[in-house]
Amino acid sequence: MARRRREEEHENHERWLVSYADFMTLLFAFFVVMYAVSRVDNKRVVQAAESIRWAMHFSGTGGTGALPLFDGPPSEGGGPALEAGTSMRQEHRGIELLRKRIERRVRPFVMERRPVPVVSVLVEGRRLTVRLAATEFFDPGQAALRPQALALLDAIAEELVPLGRPLRVEGHTDETPVGGGGRWISNWELSAARAATVVGYLEQAHAARPAGLSAVGLGSAHPLSGDATPEAHERNRRVELVLELEPKDELLGAAAQEE
Repeated sequence: MARRRREEEHENHERWLVSYADFMTLLFAFFVVMYAVSRVDNKRVVQAAESIRWAMHFSGTGGTGALPLFDGPPSEGGGPALEAGTSMRQEHRGIELLRKRIERRVRPFVMERRPVPVVSVLVEGRRLTVRLAATEFFDPGQAALRPQALALLDAIAEELVPLGRPLRVEGHTDETPVGGGGRWISNWELSAARAATVVGYLEQAHAARPAGLSAVGLGSAHPLSGDATPEAHERNRRVELVLELEPKDELLGAAAQEE
């Protein structure tokens, strides 16, 4: 009996469709990733770049538009980024000039060098703080201004009050308890009374707007030094005049023009 011939297997001519489908899927995924990478928040990038340049005193300006993913001509600078960078540099220069102007006014009153400065002018962002050593302005445990300190306070007030900006006066003490028998029963009350005394003097002697003044007593809650030395205690006893400036404050531009 003759053996039946084995039927030949049918050849699959459509196998290329599987590879083609895999290739198309990978290609689609590739373009999705490339599209997602190209969607950069330009506003945030510009703000971050300008903040870094301002903090490090760089004078360059950033570009605008999407970030380039491949080699090509650089995007052109200018536009809102250039204006923002220029404005921030003017504000920084303006507040620094204001700080220097106050320091020049008070220098004749504090010629003697001391471990704890009588007056310090500090700048943090758009906040300007004039720090006064309480030892020079008040007697121990008292909230009345010492007469010999009024001329120095006048020089500071003549620079701050005309600006017309809200002015916050903060009173600070050290951790030493208030002595018994006095008018104040706690450091909270003493610090608040000293801040209120300075506010009252600014209003009466320099016609400061009452609506723009505020007094805050912080006691010993915010020490500058945690040491237990006499110098540390003296450093912590202070009154601070805090001036908050707005981003578009005209006084910053006016101060910068005086350079």
